[in-house]
Amino acid sequence: MFWRQLTVLILGLQEFLRMGWLNPPTSINLFSNLSKVKRSGDQDKPRTLPNHPSLIKRTLSPNILAPAVVGVFAIAAWEIFVRVTNMPPYLLPGPILVFQTLISSWGELFPSLLVTLKVTLIAFIIAAISGLLISVLFAQSKWIERSFFPYAVILQTTPIVAIAPLIIMWLKNDTFLALIVCAWIVAFFPIVSNTTLGLNSVDHNLINLFHLYRASRWQTLIYLRLPSAMPYFLGGLKISGGLALIGAVVAEFVAGTGGSQSGLAYQILIASYNLQIPRMFAALFMITLTGVLVFVCLTWLSDFLLREWHESAIKREN
Repeated sequence: MFWRQLTVLILGLQEFLRMGWLNPPTSINLFSNLSKVKRSGDQDKPRTLPNHPSLIKRTLSPNILAPAVVGVFAIAAWEIFVRVTNMPPYLLPGPILVFQTLISSWGELFPSLLVTLKVTLIAFIIAAISGLLISVLFAQSKWIERSFFPYAVILQTTPIVAIAPLIIMWLKNDTFLALIVCAWIVAFFPIVSNTTLGLNSVDHNLINLFHLYRASRWQTLIYLRLPSAMPYFLGGLKISGGLALIGAVVAEFVAGTGGSQSGLAYQILIASYNLQIPRMFAALFMITLTGVLVFVCLTWLSDFLLREWHESAIKREN
């Protein structure tokens, strides 16, 4: 590294003496040539850089290794407890039995998972779009926000278990749409709340600067308010992703629909009625794993969008 930097410095000095230093445009060319020399020197470096760790190193990082070790110990303790106490499977099955049941019942559980996942994704996308649009509407006027925001709070605090039967009864001709509406109600409020907070948290000095340059309301929204609210919006998405899954499962419990359009909640109900507790645990494991994957994907999306400019995602150099 030292010799490469010394070579770059010597080549730059030779270029500096050859071209002269009194001409300002020459100085600009000097810096561009120096950067070209440095880039050409960087091409000789090996491709495995310290700033880009390998997949094995990232897998063995404490952020992944620590929770994995805790999970392994918890599963092992669960299995040991079941075997030592001779716990019957209809009360508490062991993780090995649950895994075997998951494999044997995969042909029936996986289509139900796809139904639940479909309801979750559609409700989540609708909640993200509608929540963002309503937040933008709230940010245009304090009177609009004060008039309608309390009703969004009421919609959030009303138990979905209480209103889901009404929604399913009102939309009895389309149960799938009723499930989407129930999941949307649960996932809607975090996006509205977080995004509205982000739109209202813009630096007032920047707003005054935009007013000074006579920027329109639309320009201020596009170039200032929305970028400033992006971290809040992404934080709301991470919360709403799991809530949309919960809303879909709760709505499926209330609806109790069977057949080819039944979700994992119906499989859990049938397994509990028949005392097929390992099958019920297998369905619960699929729901939990789906929620974790949704959160991981949204966290990756947030880091990807914010990694170049926001403090929450920029890695510290030291």
